Amino acid sequence: MNEKQTPLVEVRHLKKYFPITGGFLQRKVGEVKAVDDVSFQVFHGETLGLVGETGCGKTTVGRTMLRLYEPTDGKIIFDGTDLTSLGEEALRNNRKRMQMIFQDPYASLNPRMTVGSIVGAPLDVHTRMSGKEKYDRIQDLLDIVGLNPDFVNRYPHEFSGGQRQRIGIARALALEPDLIVCDEPISSLDVSIQAQVVNLLEELQKKIGLTYVFIAHDLSMVRHISNRIAVMYLGKIMELADRDEIYLNSLHPYTQALMSAVPIPDPDLALERHRIILDGDIPSPKNPPKGCNFNTRCPIAKERCFVEEPAYREVKENHWAACHFVE
Repeated sequence: MNEKQTPLVEVRHLKKYFPITGGFLQRKVGEVKAVDDVSFQVFHGETLGLVGETGCGKTTVGRTMLRLYEPTDGKIIFDGTDLTSLGEEALRNNRKRMQMIFQDPYASLNPRMTVGSIVGAPLDVHTRMSGKEKYDRIQDLLDIVGLNPDFVNRYPHEFSGGQRQRIGIARALALEPDLIVCDEPISSLDVSIQAQVVNLLEELQKKIGLTYVFIAHDLSMVRHISNRIAVMYLGKIMELADRDEIYLNSLHPYTQALMSAVPIPDPDLALERHRIILDGDIPSPKNPPKGCNFNTRCPIAKERCFVEEPAYREVKENHWAACHFVE
C-alpha cells in the first residue's frame, strides 16, 4: 500500500457535546451537539476542505482533532496512534506533529511578545535548542513565509493582517509538523492578501509535504486549494468527495444548494444556472431535529426523513453522502 492510500488521520464517530448548565447549582440541563458522529480520513500530503454554514461545527472538529477540546466520544487515529487514549505526556510528544493556524491573526498573537518570541514559543516547549540555534531557526522560518528575518524584535501591532497571518504560519511550521489544521486562515484578510496566503500554503505543502485540513466559508477558495471536500451541516457531515465531484456532481440536496450559490464569472452561464434557495434557518444544535438533521429545510424531504436518520455511506467509489434518496 503506498503512502497516499494510508491515512495520516482517521476520525471515527467523533462527538463533541458542550454541556448547558442552569439553576442555582449550575446543574447540567442540556447539551449543545456541536459535533455529532463525524467520520473521515485525511491522507498524507493532501488538503481536505471542510465547509458549511456558520455554527455547523467545522472549527470544533478541527480543535477536537488536535485535542484542544476533549472529545465526548469517538476516536482520532493519528499515524496509527489513538490520540483519545493518550495521557498528557504522550499527547505532548505527539503535539509536535500537529499544529493549527487560527482564524483571527489579530487575536491569535500576543501583543506583548515580539515576533521572535511568538515564533520561537513552540521551540522553547518542545526542543532544547541553544540561543543561537533558536535565533537562526526563527530567522529561517520568517524567511520561509516571506517576511524579513530582521523583524524578530518587532511586535504584532507593527504588521498588517496578512503579515500577522504569516507570523502565525511560521509559528505553526516551527516544529516541522505533518498535519496543520487551518481554521479559516484567510477569512479576516483583504481579498488581495487572501490569494497571497493561500499561495504560500500551497508552496509550503509542495516543498515540505504538509497535510492540511482547510476550514473555510469561501467555496471557490476551497475548491482551489483542496483535493477532497467534506460538507458539514448542524454537526454532521452531509457529503464528502473529490473537489470536482462535489462541485459538478453533488448528490446531497444541501450540497447542491451550497454549490448553486458559488459565483460564476461568466454572466451568460450565471443566468442559465438554477439557484436553490433554502427556506428557514438552521435549527439549534441544542435541539436538533429528529431523523435527518436537514429535514426542516430540505426541498425533497419525505415522511421517512422526519423519523429515520440517514446512514452516512459510500454511495459510489470515494463519494460519501448521508441522504435516504441518493443512489
